[in-house]
Amino acid sequence: MTEQANQPCQHQRADLAAVVFALVFPSLVTWIYFVTLAGQESTWQKLAAGIGKGIQFGFPLVWVFLILREPWQRPAWKRDGILAGTLFGVTVAAAMVALYHVGLKPLGWFDAAHEEIRAKVAGMGLDTPLKYLALSLFYPLCHSLLEEYYWRWFVFRRLRRHVALPAAIVISSLGFMAHHVILLATFFGWNSPLAYFFSLCVAIGGAAWAWLYARSGSLLGPWISHLLIDAAIFLIGYSVVEPILN
Repeated sequence: MTEQANQPCQHQRADLAAVVFALVFPSLVTWIYFVTLAGQESTWQKLAAGIGKGIQFGFPLVWVFLILREPWQRPAWKRDGILAGTLFGVTVAAAMVALYHVGLKPLGWFDAAHEEIRAKVAGMGLDTPLKYLALSLFYPLCHSLLEEYYWRWFVFRRLRRHVALPAAIVISSLGFMAHHVILLATFFGWNSPLAYFFSLCVAIGGAAWAWLYARSGSLLGPWISHLLIDAAIFLIGYSVVEPILN
């Protein structure tokens, strides 16, 4: 086999290695700043999270446009998928808020997580309503978009070059779920069924957004859906951390 014939194979292997790195790296970052640095000053946690997130969200651009030198294409913001994404987001968000206030909170299933969540929020310096509000705006509006660009536009889209659509949906969604397992197990405990139930829900959401992105060719629908669900999470979170906000 000639050197020229080897190049496409080498290119494919390198691209697949980049996707594997992208699947694993967010979990590594989460473990460092959420578990390893737990109990340290909030400055160290924020620094580790900031550096890790910077590498995570910068990597796809470096790989695609600087290393592979693929041509720049303007992101597709088509209206296709907006209605489906909005309906999915509203339905899931409403179900989450209702489940928490009608079921989980009254039955005491969140009691163990309350202290862990409050300790983590306080440890990261989020001790005032204004700080919590700022975070609750940033995550739904900005971080959800970054995650859609990372998990759907990069990870899922690159996987489609190597595996069939169903496999790409499953693999990218499990990768999306993995770092959430660490977050949820920290709050609820590694032996808590709720941690793994909620993690499975995250994977289902990731699969729905990957399918919607594949169907519509646009990140707009998945982002709106993601935004609405993140907003519900922070709404629930406020009722949990309100006692420690000064």
